[in-house]
Amino acid sequence: MHALDDRLMEILACPAEDHAPLRQEAAELVCTACARRYPIVDGIPVLLLSEAQPAGTADESTG
Repeated sequence: MHALDDRLMEILACPAEDHAPLRQEAAELVCTACARRYPIVDGIPVLLLSEAQPAGTADESTG
């Protein structure tokens, strides 16, 4: 797992209505407001609400 570029992290935001900043945790990006978890697949963040894990859950298939 590699960290995403700092410049990219500065511009990424949650696609939910609050558009809060994201933080990286392992192979996921986590919204700082709603806590939805978005996967990072092959180094590319998948910021689709339909692909997000709700707050408080973790996808055990990533790792």
